[in-house]
Order: sequence, then structure tokens, then C-alpha cells
Amino acid sequence: MKQQDKDLDQSARVIRRRALVLGGLQLGFAGLLTLRMRYMQIDQADQYRMLAEENRINLRLLPPTRGLIFDRNGVPIAENDQNYRVVVVREDAGDVAAALERLRALIPITQEDIDRTLRETARRSAFVPVTVADRLAWEDISRVAVNAPALPGLHPDVGQSRIYPMGQDFAHVVGYVGPVSDYDLSKLEDPDPVLQIPEFQIGKVGVEAKLEGDLRGKAGNTQIEVNAVGRVMRELSRTEGQTGNNLQLTVDEKLQNFAQARLEGESAAVVVMDCQNGDLLALASSPSFDPNLFVRGISSADYGLLTNNKYRPLANKTVQGLYPPGSTFKMVTALAALEAGLVGVEDTVYCPGHLTAGGRRFHCWKRGGHGHMNLHNSLMQSCDVYYYDISQRVGIDKITEMARKLGLGTRYDIPMSAVAEGLTPTKAWKRKRKDADWRIGDTLNASIGQGYVLASPLQLAVMTSRLATGTDVTPHLVKAVDGVDQPRPEPQSLGLKRSNLLGVQRAMFAVSNNRRGTAYRSRVDDEGLRIAGKTGTSQVRNITKAERARGVFRNEDLPWERRDHALFVGYAPAERPRYAISVVVEHGGGGSKAAAPIARDVMLAAMGDGMPDLKAYPAAHRGAAKERLDALHLRNRPAPAKPKTRA
Repeated sequence: MKQQDKDLDQSARVIRRRALVLGGLQLGFAGLLTLRMRYMQIDQADQYRMLAEENRINLRLLPPTRGLIFDRNGVPIAENDQNYRVVVVREDAGDVAAALERLRALIPITQEDIDRTLRETARRSAFVPVTVADRLAWEDISRVAVNAPALPGLHPDVGQSRIYPMGQDFAHVVGYVGPVSDYDLSKLEDPDPVLQIPEFQIGKVGVEAKLEGDLRGKAGNTQIEVNAVGRVMRELSRTEGQTGNNLQLTVDEKLQNFAQARLEGESAAVVVMDCQNGDLLALASSPSFDPNLFVRGISSADYGLLTNNKYRPLANKTVQGLYPPGSTFKMVTALAALEAGLVGVEDTVYCPGHLTAGGRRFHCWKRGGHGHMNLHNSLMQSCDVYYYDISQRVGIDKITEMARKLGLGTRYDIPMSAVAEGLTPTKAWKRKRKDADWRIGDTLNASIGQGYVLASPLQLAVMTSRLATGTDVTPHLVKAVDGVDQPRPEPQSLGLKRSNLLGVQRAMFAVSNNRRGTAYRSRVDDEGLRIAGKTGTSQVRNITKAERARGVFRNEDLPWERRDHALFVGYAPAERPRYAISVVVEHGGGGSKAAAPIARDVMLAAMGDGMPDLKAYPAAHRGAAKERLDALHLRNRPAPAKPKTRA
């Protein structure tokens, strides 16, 4: 009995202890709950009251700062400018039309601005701000801020807008930005919410578009408190966005400005390339346009002037334009035959002024013929019959193989819009695309850069760089991203026989420096700066037998659209190649007359730190050169400097 009482007492003590522990836990939990309720209902009462009353806390995106773009020397070519504006939020404004009328009494806005804003607010979500007016003066934005209580839903704002300080010079390279359109959004599967920010700008063409991901950055956000009429009371929190990456391009601002100015009045393109590492130093397309017009939305009148211009200012001729390369292609045909062992450097072909093949007569540009021609003289004097003859031995497939080895027929991976692939035809290509067999006449035409062969000025500059160095140098446009240099593959040998390459190089030197060379009138007198090159003239029309019988029309006597294209490719200094150039003048006539003089001026500018040295011209040419250079519309005319390539 005593043992049973003892067991009952022990059980009771255990139960009491457990009850006390459980009661303590319950009391503690109740205490914590009471404290939390006190904190929420008393300490945080104001905050939760605002959250409960008509969504008084708003979360807004903060647009990121767009990355800047610089030239190779750190000169800014795309910057950001402060932009004061007024935006309207439909859910805060209520009657948007009435709100806009009140705003109209304070700042100058047009009926067009009002109509556009009403359309935008109707099609966007009620909480998305829509820009009413931008680029406002400080006085205007101040009036809006002071009268904010009477302007529910209307908010003064400050943003950034793109500006291109170099104007037309880099329009085709850098491109431009513009407001996000429905078309832009339709191309994206999962659009970045930042694209909904009013008047947010994205790249449309050029580097701005191709490197949009690097330049855009990431949006931030801000949490703001507003009162019953929509007036911002205070900012509760703010998370800054991530600025876009700054880009440094390989282009040289001074050289680009000179090349663009030198092309003024022409429909033409110039590409200058560092033939040692592939840096693109200048990409000038003429005529150009002011990219600043597109930033805010170009007017119909201004856009019409650009699209109706027969010289196509919106087209980037340096990478988008495709042209028959004409006689600048002859080095390709020559190397194909030399490397195949089908012709030697000293082997000759007789040129009577024409060659008959496939029942058709193919003419040389020199009606009376050149006589006996070897490789050196055929390039120097640009004899067509020599290349007609050797092309029959080597065939189109080997010619095309050499063309591609030298950089033609390739779409290069550079961040520019509409980079063209060009065309280096083969027999298989013609069967597939034309449903026809390849003919011997096709080979003869291709051998002198006519027929189906097409190349861009960029590709011709790459070809010339490879001829100058014997390596597979490739073009590059981006030098650094946020200060980090971008890798460039080390150029490798093309595997061409040194004797063959040297034979072509010596002939190109003779083109510009031998009295019988087609570009001798555009020679350089300074031995350390001499140019090796090749002129080209590509036909854009067929010459009939009747016309040949009575005499071929001079280009000057033809309408502009029917004149020949003028071309020149070259590299300098000839003894130690550093720069390669290609020039195409649309419907300019002969390459020696229209393209070679431009190439000489631009190459001397490249070797003279932005301005040619007059002493490099032959004495008889210096007066005309000075007059021509003084007339150029250069932005910052530099003083003549000692060329960088001299010892």
C-alpha cells in the first residue's frame, strides 16, 4: 500500500512538471504574439495604414545608365545627356485628359503631345508612366514640381538621353538608339521589365544594337510614398541599377573624321585596317546622316529626305555594300594560278586587245592591246587578257578557293548591322542558284572581278591586309569592354609560297610607283611612306558590239547610275606594311582617277596622325593637295605631325 502511494506521488510530480513546462511554453508564445501584435499595431501602424489605404506605396523601376562608347584613344563618340521630362500615371491621374489640360497651362505642350499621350495611356497598363513632354527647361520642370499638389498623376522626372558628339562621322559604325517599339518587344520572348519604362531607349542599328546587352545595364528600383492625390511624399527605399559597360572601339576619331570629310560629295566608302592585328581604324560611308535625329524619333520630313536620296545615306556601304571588285581581284586570280603551279612569275601571255573563248570575244580595257605581258606588267598595267588566259588553266573553283583564303566571301563577326557575305562563285553554286551549268565565259569574267563576283569594302581591306602580310589577319572593331582588352587571335601564315607572294607585292608596288602603273598619278614621294596598291574599274552595264564599233561612251557622258564603279586597294608603308585600305566610289568612273587620289590622302592621314604631310606629295602635286585639304570640313584640324611610321 505504501509503495502504491509512493508511485502515485511520483507520477503526480512528473505531471505537474510537464504541466508547468507546457504552460510556460504557451505563456511564452502568447507573450511573443502579444509583442508582435503590439509592434505591428502600434509601432508600425502608420506604415500598414498607408499600405491599406488605396495602394499608397508604389514600386517604380529606375532606368540604368547606358554605357559610353569611346574611340581607340578614349575620345567619347556616344554619351548620355540629362533629360528633364514630365510623365503621367493613369491610375493616379484619373481623368488623364483633364490632367493634361491643367499641365498645358503651366508648360508649353502641343495638341500632338496630348493626343499621343492619351493613346499611350490607353494602351499601356494603368500603373505604367507615360512621357508627356521631355527635354524641358529647368524653369518648366520647376513649375511642375511646385504645382504638384494640383497635378495628380503628373510627375516631374529626370532621365538620360543619348547624344552623339561626333555627329555624322560615326553614324554607320555606332548607329543610334531610339524608344522601344512594339516591334522591338515582339522580337523578345521574355522582355526585360526595364523596356516598359517611359521613353526607354535601346540600340536600333550599329554597335548600339549589336552590343545592346553590354551597353544597357540592369534596372534599379525605388519604393515611394504618395498621398491621396498622388503627390510623392517621400522615398522609402532605393536600389540603384547597374550601369552598362563602357566600350572602346578600335576606330580612330581623327582618321574617321578625315576619311568622312574626304568623301564629301561622293557616294563612296573607305575602310582602313591595321594589317598587323586587324584593328579597323576607319569605316567611312558617304553620304552619312546625323544619328541624333533618331534619338527622339525622327520626323517624317527628315526621314523622307534620307530615304529618297539616290546616294543612300542610310546604307552602310563599308560592310553592307557589295560591288564587283573589278581589277582589284586580279591578285586573287594570279595567286591561284601561281600556287597551282600552272603559271610562273615570268611566263608571258600575248595581249592583242581581246581573247576569244566559247565563241565569244572578251575585250581588254586597252583596245590596241598590251603585247606580251608577264605577272608584274599585267598587274602594273592592269591587262585583262593575261587573266582571261590564265583563268582558263586554273578554273573557277581554285580561283574561288584562293579568294576565300584571302578573305573574300566571308561574313565577318563584327558588331555592325547588315554585314554582307559577298559572293565568290563556284560551279556548284551556279547549278544550285541559277539552275544552269558553269560556262567558260563565267570564269573569264570572274578572273577580272566581274560577273558573279561581289565583295564589300571591308572584305577588300581584309584581302589587301592578307596580301601585305601573308597571314590570315581578321578584322576587329571592339578594343576593350569596361577597360578589359578583348582577345585577338594571333594571325597565322596563309601557307603561300614566299616567291609567289613577293611577285604580287612587287607588282602592286609598281602600280603606284612605276611611271607605267595605273595609279602613278597618285604616288607618294616620301620613300618611307610609299603605297603598294591596285586600281579597279567595275562595269555596271553591258557594252554592246555596236557601241564598241563606234567607240565606247566615256563615263562622263553617261547618266550617273550607268557609270562604272571606281576602286582602289593598297597598303603602306610598302616596305613595312602597317595600314591597308580599300576605297569604292560608286559610279566614279576609273579607279585611277576617282579612287586612288582618295586612298592616297587617307593613307597619308593614317600615317600622319590625322592629317597628311604635304611633303609626302610629289612637288608638282603639293599646291593642289594643299588646296584640297584646306577645303575639307574637319572638326578639329590638327597641325601636320611627323608620321608615326618613320624612324
